[in-house]
Amino acid sequence: MSSKLEFIRSVEPFHLLPDEELSEITQVMQTTTFDSELVVYYQEYSKLKGIDIVVRGEYEEFFYDEENEKRLIEYSGPGAVYGAISLLVNKKRSIRTVVAKAGTEVICLPKVNFKSLCEKYADFSNHFTHIFGKKMLDEEYAGFILSRKEQRSNYIGSDIFFSKSLKDIRPRPIVSCLPETSVWQAAKLMTEHRVSCLFIKAMDDTYDGYITDITLREQVVAQKTDLNEPVSSVMEGPIVSIEQDAFVYEAILLMFKSKSRYLVIKNEQGKYLGVTSRNKLISDQTYSPFVFIQSVKLASGIKELADKWRQVPDIVFQLLSRGVRSEHANQVITAVSDSITNNIVESVLEEMGPPPARFVFMALGSEGRKEQTLKTDQDNAIIYEDRPEEEQTQIREYFLSLAGKVSEKLDFVGFSFCTGGFMAKNPKWCQSLSYWKEYYRKWIGHPEPESVMNFSTFFDCRAVYGERAYVDELRAFIKDTLDGPSELFFYHLGKNALQYESPLTFFKGFRTITKGDKSVLDIKKAMTPIVDLVRVYALKHKVLRTNTGERLAELYEQDVLNKVEYYELMQAYYYLMGIRLKRQAKDIIRKQGEPHNYIDPADLTKIERVTLKEIFKVIEKFQLKIKIEFTGSLK
Repeated sequence: MSSKLEFIRSVEPFHLLPDEELSEITQVMQTTTFDSELVVYYQEYSKLKGIDIVVRGEYEEFFYDEENEKRLIEYSGPGAVYGAISLLVNKKRSIRTVVAKAGTEVICLPKVNFKSLCEKYADFSNHFTHIFGKKMLDEEYAGFILSRKEQRSNYIGSDIFFSKSLKDIRPRPIVSCLPETSVWQAAKLMTEHRVSCLFIKAMDDTYDGYITDITLREQVVAQKTDLNEPVSSVMEGPIVSIEQDAFVYEAILLMFKSKSRYLVIKNEQGKYLGVTSRNKLISDQTYSPFVFIQSVKLASGIKELADKWRQVPDIVFQLLSRGVRSEHANQVITAVSDSITNNIVESVLEEMGPPPARFVFMALGSEGRKEQTLKTDQDNAIIYEDRPEEEQTQIREYFLSLAGKVSEKLDFVGFSFCTGGFMAKNPKWCQSLSYWKEYYRKWIGHPEPESVMNFSTFFDCRAVYGERAYVDELRAFIKDTLDGPSELFFYHLGKNALQYESPLTFFKGFRTITKGDKSVLDIKKAMTPIVDLVRVYALKHKVLRTNTGERLAELYEQDVLNKVEYYELMQAYYYLMGIRLKRQAKDIIRKQGEPHNYIDPADLTKIERVTLKEIFKVIEKFQLKIKIEFTGSLK
């Protein structure tokens, strides 16, 4: 037993596990020796009972192609692990055919014990999913996993994935301790209860924060923290919760948005029912958008990123065709776009060397609002920290060079240059924090039509990479500055929101424009008034959220909008967004030229035309409200 324990301790990723855990699992491991060469598993046919760890000898792993020829042959010797991905993402069926060479000895860990380890230790589970993600970047490997048709249909997971609510998921009980509990006692509790996340109680039966295995490693072991310190001194937060009526895909989106690996599930009365993890929710959704996003993060070159972006229209079309709401399709696009941008910024930083000052790379406009579509250009900016005067020239040159390289790569991937010049490579939009504050002070304090348009663009900003605290500080500065703007500022904002007329004619037909031989509607321009008028109300009432839907929700909570107004605008905006995304996705998939924002009313069903007319009436009603409240005119 001791020799088996010593061997397992040397195998990656089992070396990440505590000795107590290793001792326990070695007791359930079974040893098998193959005296002669034998096919152990057949691809997509054999069901695995656990994972195999090669002790001596060799496993030959490969795919059979359509002509029964071996492809992508790999040989795995002592210390190799086979079967983890088959259990995690392939419904226990062997992904490859496996042949054990004569004299090979393996030990098998039963699947129930393996899955238990994956649930308890995130780093252990991530080791296998990371390897699989890297393999899936190989087109030949991915081609054997699924045919192209199956791959497309599975990008959004099964129908169950989008209809299953968290009520169908059994959460783990919440294990908690008091804030004054010592770090070592907290770690002991986690070991006793076999959990990788421990919550810290607040006074009112809620939770102030939590610690994980990673917390203990990074904040305690790496920092040599005194084990007698209270656990509250190293806890993380905030707690992210969700109601049990939410769908599984909504829970995963929330996790990506909040960058949280754990979600506390509660009922309608706010009572906590248990906790679930991101790994648990994703493990059975191999080809969902969320695993696709993970593969984008693992992409190792600009060409791979471009290929990933080309796959997004297919995913979006499938999402919308299955009835997924357009706001969630937007979130998938945003998550992919952010992952691509992060990947590119990190690669350029690696190429250029460490930055001379802290900075944040921001998204602006529709990307800043997390409302990006498939026809998109670059809207970005950089804020860097204030440093002494003598360092400014060097710092500025570095970040302008960084912005230029990032912009070139984004253009290669498919995010074209902004024709209006709203990019970080424009010296005007690559500035220190104090300089940015001065911009906002002038825009708000001395409003003119052009400055108000600039303010509208840069109010819709969001941190994508770097020091997010700079964007938070800028937002706090805007909020303070909005205490005393002149009426002229809101007048110009109101006028800016009224630039686009509703495309309804006097007789309630459609006012179209001519493109080629067709009379079409510009859906982007039809949506713009909603974005603008919601932004005006958000600024007036100091709602600093960037997303249009989130702004509407907060305006409703503040009683600025009544229930009818809130639902009318939400439904109008996201109905138009759905039409726009689906139109663009079809253009790209069918290779009908560049995606655009135009639709021919003649191509719509009668119900769609009636719905559009009702939406444009809603827009007209709110534009009239803006005219009265912000311009004091009906003209």
